[in-house]
Amino acid sequence: MPQIQLTPAQRREHRAEAHHLDPVVLIGGDGLTEAVQKEVDLALNAHGLIKIRVFSDDRAVREAIYAKLADELNAAPIQHIGKLLVLWRPKAAKEKQHDEDRKPGPREVKVLKFSKNSWQKPEVKQIRILGNQRLTSGGQIKRAKPKQKSVKKQQG
Repeated sequence: MPQIQLTPAQRREHRAEAHHLDPVVLIGGDGLTEAVQKEVDLALNAHGLIKIRVFSDDRAVREAIYAKLADELNAAPIQHIGKLLVLWRPKAAKEKQHDEDRKPGPREVKVLKFSKNSWQKPEVKQIRILGNQRLTSGGQIKRAKPKQKSVKKQQG
């Protein structure tokens, strides 16, 4: 697979984003093995933009690793500075999983409480309602389902 080609402006933008990142993959004395290449691929899938540290003193070896990773993993080479390599590959859009058994989460609701005095303004309260609760017309919070009791308590 050919590597991704970027414009200098795009490369500069990714270099700025990678500045604060720590190396995710470390390549030791054995060099670029299949296991290391697989880890780099997984890191690119998870993060998109990664830093790799190569513990080799030979610059030619580092450049070869850099070119091979970019070429075989279909990634864009962003930067090679010293023993650090920066690669980028666009992350795939995640599909939202819709689970039918999933219940709604907490939500914020505004409740107006009117005073007995007609000249006084109603009080506005912000209430958090959990997924297993409901709000009555009087502004009370009640459980949507009755609380289940244990079998031992029902027998006793």
